[in-house]
Amino acid sequence: MGQAAVRDLIKQAPVTKVVIGTRNADPARLHEKIRASEKVSLIQVDAYDHAGLVAAMRGTDAVINCAGPFYKTAVAVAKAAIEARVSYLDICDDYEAVGILYASDIDRAAREAGITVLTGMGSDPGTNNIVAKYFADQLDRVDEIDLYWVVSIADLGQGAAWDHSLHMVMGEVPQFLDGKLQQVPGGTGEETVRFLEPLGECLISYVGHPQPLTIPRYIPGVKKVVIKGALIPRWVDQLIKEQNASGFLSTEPVEIKGGTVTPFDLTLKLWNEIPTHRDKGPLASGMKMIVKGERGGKQVTYTADMVGRTAAGTGLPVSIAALMLFAGDITEKGVVAPEACIDPKKYLAQMLQRGAKIHQTETIQSLLAL
Repeated sequence: MGQAAVRDLIKQAPVTKVVIGTRNADPARLHEKIRASEKVSLIQVDAYDHAGLVAAMRGTDAVINCAGPFYKTAVAVAKAAIEARVSYLDICDDYEAVGILYASDIDRAAREAGITVLTGMGSDPGTNNIVAKYFADQLDRVDEIDLYWVVSIADLGQGAAWDHSLHMVMGEVPQFLDGKLQQVPGGTGEETVRFLEPLGECLISYVGHPQPLTIPRYIPGVKKVVIKGALIPRWVDQLIKEQNASGFLSTEPVEIKGGTVTPFDLTLKLWNEIPTHRDKGPLASGMKMIVKGERGGKQVTYTADMVGRTAAGTGLPVSIAALMLFAGDITEKGVVAPEACIDPKKYLAQMLQRGAKIHQTETIQSLLAL
């Protein structure tokens, strides 16, 4: 995802230099187009080395954090950016980190430093927040926003992506229901939703993403904001839920034969080594966004569907947002979400220029009085 952002940034004339900070600074890990670019340099950094991060960030125009899982890294990297007085963007999809960014002194410190801390600027959250805002702006009243997604494990990658995928169904997760933030068990609320081909009908359920925390802040009056998702094929999501129910996602260490093992760490390790004979699904992932409300006394429902690759779909949005920040299109300071600071029309135009396809429908219902 980070490399997808870099590949887009180095194509842009205003960008003269991109410094990639990574724990493993082996150039062989980079895409060939990145290795060949004279704009790119590579340095070794650690997301938990505060002083090292600050030193690496000083003098840059913006910092993009693609080092997940974000419930472990987002707050630490954002604090370093604030000290370096550099605006910060991330693709954070963990609600805990977003809650801390808003509730701690990070928001105040960012405002005092005169910088933007834009969190959740990927695909989900990110693009779907902005699509929801685009539809909401066309309504007199917004009642309900449903955000759905599926990711095929053939398109998922390894490491942090799996860490987040297991973490997001653990315990209770936030959803905005009946006009207030509520906690529901992760993995519940199952429903079957049709996505664009080659995905088709998929079973999805509640997951722990940050939109229920952010969208009600910026779209007044909305009564429902839910986020549901799943890893596909279906056997993957079902097995994760069984592991969760059986304690295999527990973070409490257990003693085995004189040693100590954390079930979550073992399960994560095994998910990164899926047998080759298992069905991994299509090389694609998808999103569906549904916004319901009222306009001119009529009930209106907007629906948008997207399908594509996860890396590009997540990396391109944060690249676009960084360029918008550099161009002065994002002016808000402090901690903000995409729907709070990005012009949906400008952003979506940039996505379409990069080849994204958004299939949208509008349904209008009205009652005729005789």
